[in-house]
Amino acid sequence: MQFVGIDLAWGDRQPTGLAVLDEDAQLLHVSAVRTDEEIKAALTPYVEGPCLVAVDAPLVVVNATGSRPAEQQLTRDFRRFEAGTHPSNTGKPEFANGTRGARVCKMFGLDMDPRSGRKRRAIEVYPHPATVVLFGLGKTLKYKAKPGRSLDLLRSELLLLMDHVERIVVTNRTWAELRTQVQGATRKVDLRHVEDQVDAVVCAYVALFADRWPERTTTYGDLERGYIVTPTLPDAHTTIRAAVEEYTRLHPSRIEAAHEYVALVTEILDEAGINYLTVTGRAKSIESFAAKAGRTVDGVPVYADPLREITDQVGVRVITYVRSDVAAVAEVLGSQLTVIDDRDLGQETASEGRFGYASRHLQVTRNGGPTAQVQVRTVLQHAWAEFEHDIRYKGTVPEEHARDFDRRFTLAAGLLELADQEFTTIRDRLRGGAVNEPEIDAEGITPRELAAYLAGQYPDAEWSRTDHYAWIAGLLPELEISTLAALGDVLADVDADQVTARMDYRYPPGAVRRLDDALLAAFGDTYVDLPGNAHRQPLLRTRLERMRG
Repeated sequence: MQFVGIDLAWGDRQPTGLAVLDEDAQLLHVSAVRTDEEIKAALTPYVEGPCLVAVDAPLVVVNATGSRPAEQQLTRDFRRFEAGTHPSNTGKPEFANGTRGARVCKMFGLDMDPRSGRKRRAIEVYPHPATVVLFGLGKTLKYKAKPGRSLDLLRSELLLLMDHVERIVVTNRTWAELRTQVQGATRKVDLRHVEDQVDAVVCAYVALFADRWPERTTTYGDLERGYIVTPTLPDAHTTIRAAVEEYTRLHPSRIEAAHEYVALVTEILDEAGINYLTVTGRAKSIESFAAKAGRTVDGVPVYADPLREITDQVGVRVITYVRSDVAAVAEVLGSQLTVIDDRDLGQETASEGRFGYASRHLQVTRNGGPTAQVQVRTVLQHAWAEFEHDIRYKGTVPEEHARDFDRRFTLAAGLLELADQEFTTIRDRLRGGAVNEPEIDAEGITPRELAAYLAGQYPDAEWSRTDHYAWIAGLLPELEISTLAALGDVLADVDADQVTARMDYRYPPGAVRRLDDALLAAFGDTYVDLPGNAHRQPLLRTRLERMRG
């Protein structure tokens, strides 16, 4: 038995995708043609014996206007997945004299009755709702070229569809070549040549599915007025259970991704010289994912496609000291990672005239890998959020106290926002102010002494992390710098303005980063090769090249 898919264009000018699967779902053929004669030449070897041909195009159209009953019924079920059909009627020129689909079936001598038991037959199918069911999608993938859809979006969505297909079909070399074409596409038309063939493979699999699992297949409409065959839409409970099972399988990789993102974000912030309190991360637990996936509103699931719509499966949290650092962290992460979404929840709360939850949420990815939600907030915002979450979601608030608690949480949020503003003012006034510098001829340089010295040396610089002062103070002896006087002599020979111009800082760097660059300018390769810099030599060499112009 051969299972054939035809993504049939309604006219001869557009390409038609063809695909053939055997009973083991192995891809035997995939191609694109235009004319009926080319369809006949390509598929004849596969349809001479037992076959089921799935055609993505109307086979039976008898209504003069509007849409067919089958289209109306299918759209009613799949509209929420954005998988509704286009209307077919004889008022359209392409259906005025019958359908091309019926002519192709007649050319091969195929029975078009969906209830037929003959060995050589054809059915009408529609890939979009089929992908929703087969791959558990909450929305159809947006790989079709339409106004407002970028080349990058079309490419990523088509590659995602191909990933899904490869889970149910044993592909071949031609398929691999199609994937390469998609990855290297520079025009939307390059993707169009491939998408018809991918759709044809989906059609062929729907034919296999309908033959093997008729009890899991729905036929909308009938032979007399037109029909569409597609895998049956499961109930919400089945979808949620399948999503939880898949997340359980993926959970180890999510844990690994969380560790990698924490290391990456820490490296990016340290390289930028931005001050922060902590960077932590986690993979969402299976229990937490299951609870979130099962949420409903008025009996309707909140997430139609939990695996795609629950975006905090990998979470990273950056805690800063003051609010201005939140914006700096978001900016530097945006320059190094691909930002899919950026929401300032504090700004959204303020726009509603309220005090409450405040946090910057970035949805990021890197090199097409797994996404992560990065939450950036101040230590005071974090304290409020953690306490509020603990009380509201983990504790029980008596109904008689609910309104009073709401008022008190709002009051606390307002006070903390004021405190954040005051902390920012304190830091801004300290920056650039007079500093009582330590004696510069004392032997040995402690982190505290170095911090005070750098505050005077770089009065416009941001504060750096406490452990960073200790780290760079530990490097100085490797350069035979044991006193602040010796350090001052080194820095006196460095053109600080030139270093700043060459490095072209996109955000105010911390004092330790300023010293780091000054030592790099002063000692060059010797500084790069210090044992204490072994973990970051590639970064330092890149910086040194930029510094040398």
